[in-house]
Amino acid sequence: MNVLVINAGSSSLKYQLYDMNNESVLAKGRVERIGMESSILTHEVEGQAEVREVSEILEHTTAVRKVLDMLTHRKFGVLRNIEDIQAVGHRIVHGGESFRESVLIDDEVKLEIRKLFDLAPLHNPAHMMGITAVEANLPGVPQAVVFDTAFHQSMPPSSYLYAIPTVLYRKHKIRRYGFHGTSHDYVSKQAAEFLGRPLDSLKIVSCHIGNGASCTAILNGKSYDTSMGMTPLEGLMMGTRSGDLDPAIVPYTINKEDLTLNEVNSMLNKHSGLMAVSGISSDMREVVQAMEEGSDSARLAFEMYAYRIRKYVGAYAAAMNGIDVLLFTAGVGENSAVLRKRVCEGLTFLGIDLDENRNEVRSGETRRISADGSRVEVLVVPTNEELLIARDTYRLARNRALTDTLGD
Repeated sequence: MNVLVINAGSSSLKYQLYDMNNESVLAKGRVERIGMESSILTHEVEGQAEVREVSEILEHTTAVRKVLDMLTHRKFGVLRNIEDIQAVGHRIVHGGESFRESVLIDDEVKLEIRKLFDLAPLHNPAHMMGITAVEANLPGVPQAVVFDTAFHQSMPPSSYLYAIPTVLYRKHKIRRYGFHGTSHDYVSKQAAEFLGRPLDSLKIVSCHIGNGASCTAILNGKSYDTSMGMTPLEGLMMGTRSGDLDPAIVPYTINKEDLTLNEVNSMLNKHSGLMAVSGISSDMREVVQAMEEGSDSARLAFEMYAYRIRKYVGAYAAAMNGIDVLLFTAGVGENSAVLRKRVCEGLTFLGIDLDENRNEVRSGETRRISADGSRVEVLVVPTNEELLIARDTYRLARNRALTDTLGD
């Protein structure tokens, strides 16, 4: 079975095509600037030069058609025709309380996703455009949705409820949902496999550190607590997001600076974090470079960033009454040795002993960076959310096909 994985944004669409016989990536790419005359499609096939095509792509249905044209292109394609795509999987940011696991798309599922638009107004509507675009181009092909929030539905009420009037939860579902669940789920399973230990016997703190960042306490294979909340703004300091702050800052800033609520929301999501404190960049690589060149503001931003990760690791170790595995993943977590070192330096009381030579090694594979005598295993685990989406889509589509066959 060939599975196409799509991650649709409001003006972009990323894709990967998997051959599920061996879970290999046949092709991948992205469409950028959807809705503009100079939209860009970038297409990559292993062992071939990258292909770029600039054209007018005004909406997602056209974007998906362009992707399918490229996948079946006589020169650059990898499929004979679009009938060779047997299923399509979508990443959906917010599943609310409606979805505890991945599901095949039907009218009821689409209705529920639309009901959740208010919880993820920047993401879920765009994901729905991707679903509709695939329906128009591949009618009858099964589609599955994999939710970033689903993994965290195992959290107990003591973790996910806020200390506010419960009527707000009952009426409006205001609670902690958490995000990056697909990544935390994938890397925790990879860590257990790497260590040769049962996942349901481990206490893991997973640090997904990218431009967006979150920590998750994974107890016996299930999410027990996570740093992002009702939205992805809560928790760690991030590239452009503030992370945790006193909520009274919002009305105070509105009054002092004569800002609107939307302006403050934009400030906290797009103009805070590493970018705001360093005054240089939201990119950790550029912040570290500036720090090494003597920038005080870059050093402060770096120290704040590492300190908050360290606080969450310590808190989650306390929440689970111990920690067996600390793992780092995503762009910064996988590639910044200096950040991993700074985080672990303050966690020796937990039994974390980092091996600096191992930490400096760059590799695309899961690897141990703790010293041999460390009581806690410290791992770098490359995340692969697209592969997990492809696996869930394949499983659901195959089960549907088997059910239909038995029914016949």
